Amino acid sequence: MSKLKVAAFTISIDGYGAGPEQTADEPLGRGGEALHEWMFPTEAFKELSGKSGTTGIDDDFAKRSFENVGAWIMGRNMFGPVRGPWPDESWRGWWGENPPYHVPVFVLTHHPRAPLEMEGGTVFHFVTGGPGEALEHARKAAAGKDIRVGGGVSTVRQYLEAGLIDEMHLAIAPILLGDGEHLLAGIDLPAQGFRVAERVATDKATHIVLNKEKAS
Repeated sequence: MSKLKVAAFTISIDGYGAGPEQTADEPLGRGGEALHEWMFPTEAFKELSGKSGTTGIDDDFAKRSFENVGAWIMGRNMFGPVRGPWPDESWRGWWGENPPYHVPVFVLTHHPRAPLEMEGGTVFHFVTGGPGEALEHARKAAAGKDIRVGGGVSTVRQYLEAGLIDEMHLAIAPILLGDGEHLLAGIDLPAQGFRVAERVATDKATHIVLNKEKAS
């Protein structure tokens, strides 16, 4: 059955998925880039630029995050730094002409924009009707495969607060940010049925997989 999942989403020890003072130069906020140091050396990440990388537990989790994904949902801030009405269509994402998604991606925004077709099968669709509409479109596009909520923090929280997330893989980086966007503040995961299904630690991250228990 299709799942709505969060995968390879990194938070600090103190629970922040992005640091403070986010800018175009520092889209993850002050200190936020350090969250992903577990992923940067991996084969899964390096192969995006045609290079070789490390294998092992961190790489395994990075690769798992792309398995059986038929559609993505992301917030506009994850797509790019442009705010307000689109001044033009020159911004085409952070990832070049061949983004790593290779499936339809539904971007939450308040401002309409025509679909953006990229190389490799990625098509960005800009959804103005909110998280529910994006999920409806994503389920149709995924055709039975899983839907991955990519971020940022605000987007993941919207789906968590609505009780819609089925599975989460969180990578806890061994850093403290002190401020920024907190992922889980005020969200009662046990009340939603989440339980820890996996826990694996490496030098660079502690990987936690949370699944919802099926109702008896």
